[in-house]
Amino acid sequence: MGGPRRRGRAILLVEDNADDEALTLRAFRKNNLTNEIIVKRDGAEALAWLFDEEREVDPQVVLLDLKLPKVDGLEVLRRIRADSRTSLLPVVILTSSSVESDLVRGYELRANSYIRKP
Repeated sequence: MGGPRRRGRAILLVEDNADDEALTLRAFRKNNLTNEIIVKRDGAEALAWLFDEEREVDPQVVLLDLKLPKVDGLEVLRRIRADSRTSLLPVVILTSSSVESDLVRGYELRANSYIRKP
């Protein structure tokens, strides 16, 4: 077992596009957000980190892209909601998709919010 966790201080950003990641991180810095930002670049990596009992921080929110390699964002959201350890974790979908069915499915899976990237 590792040391004590620093609970509720991290933001999990799941984003495979380096430019979108840089823009998001810049927005956090510009607004003086001091939370630790954990970046994962695909859905499988995000799920592995999220369900790793040895991780040192717990996320207080997940910012989730939909179009991800390995495991897409909607499946990541489904798994988050299906697990009692993470079912209440706030999830904000960040996507450039304009497909209405993605929005509908995200809310059906209980996304807390949905932000379209420019």
